[in-house]
Amino acid sequence: MVGYPGSGKTTVSRIICDLTGAEHIWADFERKTMFGTPTHSPAESKQLYMCLNAEAETRLAAGKSVIYDTNFNFYDDRELMRAVAARHNADTKLVWVQTPRDIAFARASIDVHKHDTRVLGDIPKKQFDRMAHNLQPPRPNEQPVILDGTKITPGYVAGALRIGQ
Repeated sequence: MVGYPGSGKTTVSRIICDLTGAEHIWADFERKTMFGTPTHSPAESKQLYMCLNAEAETRLAAGKSVIYDTNFNFYDDRELMRAVAARHNADTKLVWVQTPRDIAFARASIDVHKHDTRVLGDIPKKQFDRMAHNLQPPRPNEQPVILDGTKITPGYVAGALRIGQ
């Protein structure tokens, strides 16, 4: 998954899980579970992703499909997960949820109470801007599936990902 905070990545992840039976690894939920009130420090993130990456590897080794619901902003992180999948002969799809920045920010901060996907609460503008600035758009060789984050429905996601076709 790639997209701004509030773009709709978790909503899309849930839909894909419902449509395919894949298992959901949800970084925000796990961060809240592990740390209570997270700081998003580099050390905290390192600990979180060591656990989540190991969990993804374990599930793939067991032959399960996984939706890794986090913001893979960095190309190197996406490459790492492709290597994990390849070790288990699993296919990968990169889903880029594109939502206008102002809409994503409103969802992630102002309208946070309207969405059960925002388990970490509202995101401060400074943190949102940092994450948005750090987003490395997918490279052409990554062949992302691009979704309009303002149109997310099960039918739209199924059609875009060709699920059930």
